[in-house]
Amino acid sequence: MSVAMPGPKAEILARREEIAKALSAIVPGEGVITDPDGMRPFETDGLTAYRQLPMIVVLPETVEQVQRVLRYCYDNEIRVVPRGSGTSLSGGALPLADGVLLVMSKFNKVLDVDFDNRAAIVQPGVTNLAVTRAVEHRGFYYAPDPSSQIACSIGGNVAENSGGVHCLKYGLTTNNVLGLEMVLITGEVIRLGGKHLDSEGYDFLGLMTGSEGLLGVVTEVTVRILRSPETARALLLGFPTNEDAGRCVGDIIGAGIIPGGMEMMDSLAIQAAEDFVHAGYPLDVEALLIVELDGPGEEVHELIERVEAIARDNNAANIRVSQSEEERANFWAGRKAAFPAVGRISPDYYCMDGTIPRKALPKVLHRMKEMETEFGLRVANVFHAGDGNLHPLILYDANDTDQLERAEAFGSAILKLCVEVGGVLTGEHGVGVEKRDLMGEMFSEDDLAQQERVKCAFDARQLLNPGKVFPELHQCAELSRMHVHKGQLPFPDIPRF
Repeated sequence: MSVAMPGPKAEILARREEIAKALSAIVPGEGVITDPDGMRPFETDGLTAYRQLPMIVVLPETVEQVQRVLRYCYDNEIRVVPRGSGTSLSGGALPLADGVLLVMSKFNKVLDVDFDNRAAIVQPGVTNLAVTRAVEHRGFYYAPDPSSQIACSIGGNVAENSGGVHCLKYGLTTNNVLGLEMVLITGEVIRLGGKHLDSEGYDFLGLMTGSEGLLGVVTEVTVRILRSPETARALLLGFPTNEDAGRCVGDIIGAGIIPGGMEMMDSLAIQAAEDFVHAGYPLDVEALLIVELDGPGEEVHELIERVEAIARDNNAANIRVSQSEEERANFWAGRKAAFPAVGRISPDYYCMDGTIPRKALPKVLHRMKEMETEFGLRVANVFHAGDGNLHPLILYDANDTDQLERAEAFGSAILKLCVEVGGVLTGEHGVGVEKRDLMGEMFSEDDLAQQERVKCAFDARQLLNPGKVFPELHQCAELSRMHVHKGQLPFPDIPRF
């Protein structure tokens, strides 16, 4: 492992048997796993380059069990890593050698569907796609749709603020979560938001969404469900260069058109997806845009004509409009399967996640092509073009240590480029361990200290998911000291007692 994690505490490891016995009393039956073979499926998440067996795996089934486990760990100063389905691509669920891995997969029930208030209450282990499956018979759906939606859990979506193909128009997880029930490290249960439109006071709901398991453990989620659009049609737009496709993206948004989804794939990804799914993608183009337009039929018809005209102005070599729901779904099937498709042409791949201003797409795509030569590795680009959320897939062989190191360096260079052009380190995968040591590229020491103070307010003992997000985790007592800059206290006009 090339990513440094907090060193295991010898005194905790020495008590492993005692800890396992205590946790088995809280979560009986098969709820506690301690043998190495049983824990092996949990040693990594979607960022498979990094692996670590946990000390103990716990699979609670009730909120009370979660409370008691967390309270026991708090009283005994044992680290805890919350985990959903393990599809995280940033190492956010990477276990600790002296930590309890708290797996929430048994919380898998849809508790309530309220069509009148357009909301559903689900447990965190419910998969993303299962929410839509639970409401589609009444013409509703859940909008955020990550490519891993068949497997990823809603609790994990909340932790990472996941997006997906349709987040351009309908928002990320944070725009579609109405309420949360969470258990703090002390075992206290808090409820935030609900079915009502908005909550008074601070936006703790927004704070928790995307907090990567550092502040609490989600045990219940209230999500917004939407009416399925009257009409939805997709266009396949093929271009001779990535730069032409990138300019087309900016021109569509600049024309005031907000597609339901707008995805881009480069030639390597197109070939891999077509070989895997046979979606009918053109193979003689360098870049492919999938643009979905939804709404009333007449509006969609007009928007299709406008998008076609914009595509032609940007040298589109291939234009195809879906003529049926089956064809539209087939267009998306290739994009949804792009990650496993790329996995068929390379032993391993490193999936990055950075976000840039749309106007920078041509420049960044061109620079990434140059980087392929610099690092001696290929990259396949599949990403949410409409909001500039890039997902470069760096192809390498994990059996070759040099290739892994070059892949990591390549990924770091891409993320630094994202920040350089005015973007950010992540769009929906989170920071985890993958981008942790790059946080200083985007944030100053003061910025990071302020974020750590929020962590301290919820977890003063730094027990929840340590080693993630922050490049250097300070002690909370250290952060509580008043900052004196050049001998001057902040806000000197405020009386101090």
